[in-house]
Amino acid sequence: MGVTRLKRKDRRNKTVSRLEVQFLKLGRNIELGSRSKLSPTSQIAKNQEVLDKLAAQNKK
Repeated sequence: MGVTRLKRKDRRNKTVSRLEVQFLKLGRNIELGSRSKLSPTSQIAKNQEVLDKLAAQNKK
């Protein structure tokens, strides 16, 4: 029995759902004290640092 190829729509859905899962994993807030520490060089940490600075400036 031959291998069947996915139709274009199904291939796209597979790719989109994989990317959505990846996006959600990256976007999770990592709680303080959790075993998975966020790397200080990660983009999320850098973005958070910039947002914290802006928030501090706006409070003045």
